[in-house]
Parts: sequence; structure tokens; C-alpha cells
Amino acid sequence: MSDREPPRRRVPGPARPARPGSRQRPGPGARPARRPGPPRPGAARVLRLGSPRPRLRMVALALTLVLLVFVVRLLQVQAVDASAYAAKADANRYVVHTLAAERGRITDRNGVALAISVDADDITADPTMFTREQLKIGDGPEQAAALLAPILGQDQAAIAKKLRTQNTRYVLLARRQTPQVWKQIKDLKTALAKKAQTDRSTVNVLAGVFADPSSKRVYPNGDLAAGILGWVNADGRGGGGIEQQMNKQLSGKAGKVRYAQSGGREVPTVGSTETPAVAGSDVELTIDRDIQWAAQNAITEQVEKSGADRGYVIVQDTRTGEILAMANSPGFDPNDLSKADASALGNAALQDAYEPGSTAKVMSMAAVLQENAATPLTHVVVPNRLHRGDRLFQDDIDHATWYLTLNGVLAKSSNIGTILATGQLGKTQAQANKVLYSYLRKFGIGNYTGLGFPGETRGILAPPDKWSTSQQYTIPFGQGFSINAMQAASVYSTIANGGVRVQPTLVRGTRGADGRFTPAPRPAKTRVVSAKTAKELAEMLESVVDDEQGTGITARIPGYRVAGKTGTANRVDPATGRYRGYTSSFAGFAPADNPRITVYCAIQNATKGSYFGGQICGPIYKQVMEFALKTLQVPPTGAQSANLPVDFKP
Repeated sequence: MSDREPPRRRVPGPARPARPGSRQRPGPGARPARRPGPPRPGAARVLRLGSPRPRLRMVALALTLVLLVFVVRLLQVQAVDASAYAAKADANRYVVHTLAAERGRITDRNGVALAISVDADDITADPTMFTREQLKIGDGPEQAAALLAPILGQDQAAIAKKLRTQNTRYVLLARRQTPQVWKQIKDLKTALAKKAQTDRSTVNVLAGVFADPSSKRVYPNGDLAAGILGWVNADGRGGGGIEQQMNKQLSGKAGKVRYAQSGGREVPTVGSTETPAVAGSDVELTIDRDIQWAAQNAITEQVEKSGADRGYVIVQDTRTGEILAMANSPGFDPNDLSKADASALGNAALQDAYEPGSTAKVMSMAAVLQENAATPLTHVVVPNRLHRGDRLFQDDIDHATWYLTLNGVLAKSSNIGTILATGQLGKTQAQANKVLYSYLRKFGIGNYTGLGFPGETRGILAPPDKWSTSQQYTIPFGQGFSINAMQAASVYSTIANGGVRVQPTLVRGTRGADGRFTPAPRPAKTRVVSAKTAKELAEMLESVVDDEQGTGITARIPGYRVAGKTGTANRVDPATGRYRGYTSSFAGFAPADNPRITVYCAIQNATKGSYFGGQICGPIYKQVMEFALKTLQVPPTGAQSANLPVDFKP
């Protein structure tokens, strides 16, 4: 046995009272814990939270619905309507600009520039950049307009109105301004931008003003040949003359560029596509600038001196039909149409229709000679008065009976003698009328000249069965039908060319952007009278100038044989349709025995000094012809003139 005592069994005693604040773990046989009673006064309350699970379920459901909406929208954008949205994005992102083609030049026959295009700028604006939201001020358009108006030379209120245009990001403020104008605006715009960076009270009201590259038509010689050249309108299209007639060739073909933009600026990293513009072709005219200047200077001085309504001079190469000059007075400066007289716009030499008077007698004489009704030496007894139909005809002066040759009838420009001569064209007056009419038509009367010029008139020539009683006798001496100046010049060129009419030409050809020259089609040629008849007419026309009894002695040119004819016709006033004033004219060619150049001059309604064609147009013919002969280096032939007799002794 061991000395140790066996372990004592512990007998549970009464439970010790729990210490305040301590938790008693229930054990076997312990009494259930009492429910807490109402809080004691002054005791701290304990906040018990509800279960979070319901709220988490609601948030998860809401997020799921939102994500579902996004997924559905994403499917619509990326799959269902992908192409439509891509197109809309491209429309807003990509910008397409037209690249204007450079307009071709117009030159004279020697390559001298008559019309060119220079760099210019279209001044534009973005109205959305002038709103109160953008500028933070209410009068932005008015402030900008006040700065732009004096530079652009426009009304301030009109500019402000454009800048307030709604629902657009583009307005045109001014077309084709010089680079200097845009530089003024750009410098002012830059100055305002710099000041706005340091001074918050300053607003750059020109931030929305821009410039689009363009071009401006310039005519280096001012009003020289303006009637031929025409002008270019605000849309860049030809508004008259060759500019209009040859607009398609001169304009070229516009190109375009497409690029991505952001905030109005090009995005360089995206790239762009460009279709280059094709420059227009140059147009080479038949005119010679120097001869054109001489003709225009001469007619301008005489129109002013005579107090006339207008006048024209045409210079033509008798062999080729090429027009070397076509001058009008008054004219206009196509560089500034705002100062032009509306009545002076256009080309009066082709657009005015008037009765030619005695310069048309050469066609009557051509018919008489070609039909063998008479010869240059045929005797014609010319009384002081001649009764025909319901009228009593007379010459420009009272005279005793003249005993003239047919050559003398033309030299002295006798109306009565011409009526008598053309009466021999048929057994009856009706037959004579038909024959004369056929020759007038062959000479181009009543037809367009073939130039195709805008606004050209073909004149008025009624068929012979429509001629009145008086017209049967006035048409032979140039009254009762109408022509234009080019038609009149072409008649004399036909005689000078041996009786062959060459259709007039004004364009020699075009030169494309590749530098290749394309000549104009060859002009049509038509024989009107025989070479023999043409030679006889040329000799008769010499008598008009050389013989002391001729009416054209003022047109003599020392050293040259000159053929010509005067004309003084009763004039129909375009404003009233009644006869008022006179059409004075002179037409001819030189050298008479080997013709190279035709010159025609006409002046309408001279009110100061003489109105006879030989007196006011003869000197112009001489001045212009002398200049043209020297310019083209045409020498005198040195041959003696025929000196056909003008009269005979009964």
C-alpha cells in the first residue's frame, strides 16, 4: 500500500455569482439565462442591423439590368446597325473639299497674255464660332463685322447677318480676295489671339474667320480687247465673250480631297485621298495685241471727237480670214465691272445690227459684173432725180446730169447710178431682186459669220418676195437690210481674196495642260464671184480713193495702192425704232493689187462735225491700215494703179 491518499471526489457546490460584465458559459444543470429586461435608465442602447441579403439582391438585380441594356445597345451598334452608324461616323469625321482647277490663259497670236488667273482667297466663316456660348459675349458677330467691313469693302450689317446664320458651319463673306486682303485679316486675327491669352477681357472675335484658296481672273491690258475677251462672273464661269464661248476648255476639271478632321482640323495620322484638279487649256486668239491697240485707240479718239454713240474697227487677214483686231468704243474694263456702263458690255461689232449704206454697193456691183450685165467702163447716165415705185430718189448732193462709167458710179457713190445698174440684173424688177438677193446671201448677209460668238446677230435680210416697193430700190445701195460690222468686213475680204469667202476666225487653237497645241478647225471657203470679177472690183475700189472725184481720198496711204469704199447711211435709233442720225463707215483693203489686210470702220450717230463716212472713218482706216502694214511688214508692190475712167463725154 502506498502512503498516498486516494484522490478526493469533487462535489459540486453552489455556483458562484458571475462578475459584473462577465459572460457565464452554461454548463450542465445550469439554469437558463434570463431575458434582458428593459434598459435601465442611463444605460447605453445597442443598435442591431437587419440582414443585408435582400439589399444585395436588389443591387445585383439593378446592375444586371443596366449591363443587359448596354449589351443590347452594343449588339445593335456593333452588329445590327453597324454599317449605318459607320456611315454616320464617316460623314461627320471625313471632310471633302473641292480643288478648283486653274483657269487657262487667253493670249494673242504671239503668245502675249490677255487674260490670266492669279492666286486669291475666298473669305469664309463658321457661324457656330460666333455664338454667345462660344465667345461668352452677345455681340460677337457685330464686333467681327466692324473689323471686317473696312477690309472687305462691304456693309457691316450684311456681314453681321451672315455671321448669325443658323444651322450651318459655312458662310461665304467675300469671293476672290487678293492675298493682301487675307493677310490683313490673318494679322488682325493673330493679334487678337495673342492679346486674349494675356488679357481675359479680350475676345478673339475673328477666330471663326477662314480663307479658302481660290483664283482671280486678271486682264493685264485693262480694257484692251474687252469686247472679245468678255469676263468671268462671281461663280468662276465665263460671263461673256471668249470667256463664255470657250468656258469648257478654259475651266478644266475640278478635283477633290477627302480627309479626316477633328475640331475643324485635319487629322494627319489618318491619311487622305485626293483627286488632282486638271488645269484648263490656254486659248490662243488670232488677234495681234499691237494692232488691236492701234485700232482701239483710233476708234476711241474719233468717237469722242465726233460725240458719237459708239464705233467699231475690224482688221482681218484677207487670205486666212483671221481677225487681227476687233475694237469697240466705248468699252469697259473687265477687271472692274462695277464701273462699266451696261450698254458698253458685250461686243458691239458683232451684236449691233444696222443698215450699212454705200459700203454695200460693192455687192451690187459684184452681181452686175458677175452676171455680165455691165463692165467697169459701161456708160451710165445719172439724172438728178429718179422716180421709182412710190419714191423719188436722189444722191447725197444735188447735181446736173452725170455721165459716169460704172466705175464712176462706185467712185462717186451714186445711189441713182446703182439703182440703174442693178436694174439690168433681170428682165423684170422681180427677177433683178432675186439675182441681187442670191449674191447678198453668198456674201454672208443674213447668216451668222461662223464665229459662234455669244450674242452675235446675223442681221436682217428679207427674202425678195417680201421686199417692199421702196426696198427693191434701196437695198442695192445699202438701205432696207441690216448687217453687223464683221459681215461688212468679210465682204471686202472676199473681194480681196480673189472672190473666195473665207469664214472669219477668232481662235487659232488651244494648248492643253500637257503643253500640246491643238489648232482650230480650218475655216470653210466659198467662191462668191470669179477671180476676174474680184480683180475688176478691186480696180474700181481704187478709183474711190485715188481719183479726185472719189469719196475716199482721205484714206490714201503714200506708196501703197489702196482699195476702199465710203458709206453714209440713215440710221435706225435702237431706242425708238425710227430713223435718227447716220451710220458713217469706210471699208477697204491693201495693197489693192496684192491684198493682205482688210480694215472696216463704222461710227454710229456722230453729232459733232461731219457725219460723212469718208470724212470721219476714212482717216481711221488710213491710220489703222498703215500701222497694220508696218506691223506685219507688208511692202508696197510698186505697181501702177489701173486708173479707170470715172466719167465720159456724151
